[in-house]
Amino acid sequence: VQLQASGGGLVQAGGSLRLSCAASERTFVRYDMAWFRQPPGKEREFVAGINWSGGSPYYADSVKGRFTVSRDNAKNTVYLQMNSLKPGDTAVYWCAAGGAYYDTKPSEYEYWGQGTLVTVSS
Repeated sequence: VQLQASGGGLVQAGGSLRLSCAASERTFVRYDMAWFRQPPGKEREFVAGINWSGGSPYYADSVKGRFTVSRDNAKNTVYLQMNSLKPGDTAVYWCAAGGAYYDTKPSEYEYWGQGTLVTVSS
């Protein structure tokens, strides 16, 4: 399945952004989905995951209470709503499929979208 992420940009600290990840195929509905990010100079890290039906959202501790993952299977799209953004959230963000929603290792995922850059200014 091909994934296309969008929605990144520049935002001030405390602001919000919503990332979207659109899948090219209807088989999207079979996959749990996840979001990862890679801050400058750091390794890629898990952000959030959601199961194939839209349940069981799972978050990294660093984003709990601020980020919300959701999906619309009718639109073959998964979302990441990011609120109360901090400069530490600055990163390239990717969506991924092929792993379980609770898998936090990038190596567990087979399919990746292109990254979208989120920059949070202080």
